[in-house]
Amino acid sequence: MTGFNILPLAVALLIGIAALGSCIGIALVGQKFLDGTARQPEMVDLLQTKFFLVAGVTDGAFIIATGIALWFATASPFG
Repeated sequence: MTGFNILPLAVALLIGIAALGSCIGIALVGQKFLDGTARQPEMVDLLQTKFFLVAGVTDGAFIIATGIALWFATASPFG
């Protein structure tokens, strides 16, 4: 089968897996944040700061993966 291009599949998998991982990661961090604030309400300011920091880093990994996938789609470095 000649002319079969797997680049769109690779881009879709790169974006999809990164999005799924980011969503699961932020959900787990949010769950722990709510658990922590329920147990220690006086620590909400410190926990909220750490929550947003970790959520931002987790989301940043998804944004980087999306940028790389779109670069592969437009520049096509493999051929």
